[in-house]
Amino acid sequence: MLHDHFIQCDHDPFLMGLSYVVSVLGSFTALQLAISIPQARTARQRWSAIASAGAAMGGGAIWAMHFIAMLACRMDLAVSYHLGITALSAVIGIVSCMLGLAVAVAVAGRGMFNWTKLALAGTCMGLGVTGMHYTGMAAMQMAARTHYDIALVGASALIAIVASTVALWLAFNLRGKWQMLGSALVMGVAVCGMHYTGMQAATFVPDAQLVAAGGLSGPKLGMGIFAVTTVLLAVVLSTSLLRHRQRALVQI
Repeated sequence: MLHDHFIQCDHDPFLMGLSYVVSVLGSFTALQLAISIPQARTARQRWSAIASAGAAMGGGAIWAMHFIAMLACRMDLAVSYHLGITALSAVIGIVSCMLGLAVAVAVAGRGMFNWTKLALAGTCMGLGVTGMHYTGMAAMQMAARTHYDIALVGASALIAIVASTVALWLAFNLRGKWQMLGSALVMGVAVCGMHYTGMQAATFVPDAQLVAAGGLSGPKLGMGIFAVTTVLLAVVLSTSLLRHRQRALVQI
């Protein structure tokens, strides 16, 4: 049974906004990069496209959003994040998105889906994203214990699976820039919805026997991650758009 009181988590609106912006940018970049997957002529080109799109989605749209949003959580005690576990959560997020794209390609063949096969790929990716989130939560170091509402944990996993399935469908079916932008805006809402549902599932109960050891912390860290991620995604996105434009000119 939980203690009589728990610690309230109040979110910084500014960092919440940054987390949504980086999620939208990561989603748009991933959708743009995913164009190259069905167009790939060799296995090497296909795996390169899967890796780059998966890294943009898992690292930018999902993990960077998640960690910035974690830093947005304000509580009446010191909180830091274990560097190793935080890095592991990033790897899980990126690899799960690459795996989802790879499974989608393997079972459907060059983007020709049916919903059953698409759901299989989305489930693989969604469960990985869920694992990333709760691994990231496990990185929290503070004088409190975390308890979870199993029903809300299940809801967050379901949101992740649905969002991943939709993301995979969009990756192989949308080509127009405005369509991609609209889809990225919706994906940003879905990713944030999964994160904050997962946060709602957590209850933080004080425990004086625990302490916040040295690690990652501070609101400036969240803004720093936003800045670095945004620059990297912008460079990748610009390079991808330039390459597609050059290919279009060559074909003309």
